[in-house]
Amino acid sequence: MNNNLKRINIYSIYLGALILILPLIAFFINAFSFRWFYPQVIPKELSLQAWVRLKLIPKPGQRTFEGFIDLWASNPTVIKALVNSLTIGILVTIVSIIIALPAARVLGLLNFRFKKLIIFIMVSPTILPPIAFVLGLNINFISIGFSGSFFGVCLVHLVPIMPYVVLTMTGIFANYNPDFEHQARTLGANKTTTFFQITLPAIAPGMVVAALFAFLVSWSQYLLTFLIGAGKVMTLPLLVFSTASSGNPALTAAISIIFIFPAILILVFTSKFVSGQSGATSGFGKI
Repeated sequence: MNNNLKRINIYSIYLGALILILPLIAFFINAFSFRWFYPQVIPKELSLQAWVRLKLIPKPGQRTFEGFIDLWASNPTVIKALVNSLTIGILVTIVSIIIALPAARVLGLLNFRFKKLIIFIMVSPTILPPIAFVLGLNINFISIGFSGSFFGVCLVHLVPIMPYVVLTMTGIFANYNPDFEHQARTLGANKTTTFFQITLPAIAPGMVVAALFAFLVSWSQYLLTFLIGAGKVMTLPLLVFSTASSGNPALTAAISIIFIFPAILILVFTSKFVSGQSGATSGFGKI
């Protein structure tokens, strides 16, 4: 009975993985296909036409190293959207971690009045519909000149990111023992040495998880960037949606591959870093 149940669980995992992978396979095939229409199971002809139209791959006869560099230098749309998405994601991730560290330490290690109320207020952006608070923010951003600016987009990305980062870090500190810091200070270590040699190694895997949440939430933001950016800040999600409205599935699939590839790389590298270091990530649920 136990063996049968184990097989069912394993097959369920395989089925779930297959359901998740199938759309990615379809995107990949579509990006390198030429006129793939229903009811064809696979396209009759493969082509790099979509990548050439996006100016990511030179035309035949120009596919040299210099040809790629010249083409990318003259193609501001996709490259600029990619650079903007990466820059915003990295900046917002760094800022959110810096802000979340002291807040999460207090929430994770201390008990005080109205703690649950503060946590509820903190997670409210994940409960409310995004359009509800973005429209209000947009009015304020217009009045102070942040609307349509790169800084304004970075600032508004912090709104949905901070709850995930703070709660993740709070769970880490809830499972953290500050006595090690006290012992290090007793032995003569200063605050900086204590943080970098005692605190940081203990919470580092959990910080990576929090940073992963922050980057991926920022990376996939469409509505916030669309409203606050006011069409002046182009990112990959905006480019994907605008291309999808053109009715060319091959172009949409090609840009979607560019959109999901960095996220997959981050997930792979982060999983390798966090695996086997569960001490800092086992505190969830103890907030």
